Amino acid sequence: MPTTLPSPSASSIEVFSLRFNAYGLMIALGVVAAVWLFKKRLLAHGVGHPDDASSIAMTAVPIGIVGARAYHVMTDWERFEGNWFDVVKIWQGGLGIWGGIFVGVIVGILVARKRKLEVAVGLTCVAPGLALAQSIGRWGNWFNQELFGKPTTLPWALEISAAKAKAAGFEAGTTFHPTFLYESLGCLLICVALIKIDKRWRPQNGRLFAMYVASYTVLRFFVESLRVDTAKQFGGLRLNQWTSIFFFTAAALYLIIDRVVELKPWLKKSPEKL
Repeated sequence: MPTTLPSPSASSIEVFSLRFNAYGLMIALGVVAAVWLFKKRLLAHGVGHPDDASSIAMTAVPIGIVGARAYHVMTDWERFEGNWFDVVKIWQGGLGIWGGIFVGVIVGILVARKRKLEVAVGLTCVAPGLALAQSIGRWGNWFNQELFGKPTTLPWALEISAAKAKAAGFEAGTTFHPTFLYESLGCLLICVALIKIDKRWRPQNGRLFAMYVASYTVLRFFVESLRVDTAKQFGGLRLNQWTSIFFFTAAALYLIIDRVVELKPWLKKSPEKL
């Protein structure tokens, strides 16, 4: 029998008489899971110390969140014009993953270097954890009933409140693509795939992070094509789709160039020596 995915009736969760904002709680759980996986991978690679993961996270995560919020505000500043205090209301949603990853990774690299942890190894170890954090954090959008996709009658279509549907320009009772779920499952798949690739082939340090960027940008390009929320568009594509293209190209070029540099000594050898 066809069914649908209902949305939560509230954007908060009560645990032992304590009420938590669900959006913030999902982000926090994602961070905890990422740090846990980062620690395990540092141990598995025999580098640094598990405490390095906590130290990096304590600095990179909060600054990364600021970067994520800044990206969202800068790319959608019209919504905040005249209501600038809303900029700090992160619990209502509105974090741009591009700003968060970019700023967070740069800060993480600085902290890693200060702790004398090889940057390339650190990026290799943290890559699956970033995908895991995104997979968990996306469920905050489900609680906020935001960033859903186009209308659909598929069995897994997302139900939202009548008010949210009308605010988006649709009739009450319309069901939508659960883009948060697509991205969550996609990020979880990326996390598992990166771990398996690392165990089986042990790609050179830095390549696994580039694989994470390339795979996530492909996923995000697809998800963005389904979303109906207002966004800046250029040439028929949403801003985040262009951003996905840019970072995918950068990651792909890194992988290609790094491979060519690795093969260069072999290319110089004569056929007899090969």
